Amino acid sequence: MSNLLHLDASARTRSISRELSSAFAEDWRPQNPDGGYRYRDLAAEPVPFIDAAWTELCDAVLAQDRTDLDRLGELVRTPEQAAAWAIVEPLLAEVLAADVILIGTPMYNYSIPASLKAWLDQVTFPRMSLGHRRFVVVTARGGAYSPGAPKAAFDYQERFLRDFFAGHFAVQDAVFVNAELANARQDPALAHLRGKHDESYALAMEAARALAKEY
Repeated sequence: MSNLLHLDASARTRSISRELSSAFAEDWRPQNPDGGYRYRDLAAEPVPFIDAAWTELCDAVLAQDRTDLDRLGELVRTPEQAAAWAIVEPLLAEVLAADVILIGTPMYNYSIPASLKAWLDQVTFPRMSLGHRRFVVVTARGGAYSPGAPKAAFDYQERFLRDFFAGHFAVQDAVFVNAELANARQDPALAHLRGKHDESYALAMEAARALAKEY
């Protein structure tokens, strides 16, 4: 049995990244009728930023060389740390219960939304490994950032997430599906690129649905 954790981070209630992640989830669930499914909207229900008590828990993990993620709560020593752990515990439990973690995210200012970064910070501790878990990230970008594009060097969205998954989670199995030139829908200066956006969107939707059948 496989379990899916589905996250959305777009501030738009109707967005391309939400459409892509929804398509993946809609096709994944019939393929895994006995699987578990958990959805979290990081924009509608923001995760708090980490605080001083969280950093104390992080220090304790390092000091005691703890890698057993399901027992980190044993490190709590103060009321403030208990409050910080109360935020972390359900978020981390969702991650540990998942086999596939699906993230729908736009590119904001060349990177990821603060809502997604806040979630990553809360569930990330030193020397952790998420082992067999697989990540699928479906994105929307206002411009073009794929290899060979003039702004490819400004892609701190996919590059950051790939490095984060590998460096903090010891996960190499991350697949990215990107719908580009989304601003062609709104910006008159990019109207001539609407056809290329439509093509990118269609290919991304096809890829998201195909991946759902593989995962």
